[in-house]
Amino acid sequence: MDWKPCLEEGETLRWEGRPAPRAFTFRNWKHSMCGLLLLLFSAYWQIVGVQLAAVYRIPWLIWIPVPFLIVGLYLGIGHLLLARMEWEKVFYAVTDRRLLAHRGLFRQRVETFDLSELTSFRVKPLGREVATLRVFSSGSGASLAFVAIEYPQQVTTLLEGALIANGHEVSVRPL
Repeated sequence: MDWKPCLEEGETLRWEGRPAPRAFTFRNWKHSMCGLLLLLFSAYWQIVGVQLAAVYRIPWLIWIPVPFLIVGLYLGIGHLLLARMEWEKVFYAVTDRRLLAHRGLFRQRVETFDLSELTSFRVKPLGREVATLRVFSSGSGASLAFVAIEYPQQVTTLLEGALIANGHEVSVRPL
C-alpha cells in the first residue's frame, strides 16, 4: 500500500504489514459454531413449519423461521466470507509519530493513533508468530488494534521505544 498520502510532512515509515489471512478471517470462529447450530435448528424448524402449514392450512407458519435461517447463515459462514473480502483491504503501519490502520470493506478508512498518547499496549498471541496488538491511551481513552499480524516482535519493539519516550515504564506481564 502507498502510505505517502497519509503521512504528514517529515514523517517517516518505520514498519508496515498486513494481517495473516487465515488468522484474520477465522478470528471470530466461535460465532460460526453458534451460527451453525442456529442454522441447523432453524432448518429443522423450517421443515416442520412447512409440514404444519400444509396439514393445518396456515401459510404464515412457513415464514416464522426465515429470520432465524438468515441469521444462522450469516453467523455460520457469511461473516467469514466478509472477513476474507475485507482482508484484501487491511493494512497497518507504524511511523515515527503515529500508528496507522487502513481497513473497511465497503467504506474504507484510515484510523490513526498518536504515539505521543501511548500509555500501554496488550499482545494477544494467536499462534507461534501471529498476534493481535491493541494500544491504549489513558488520557483520551483511545485505542487501536492491529489484528492478526505476523511477527509482532517488530512492532512491539517500536511500541516499547515509544513508551519509554513518553516516560512510561515498560513491564511484561504474562497473560
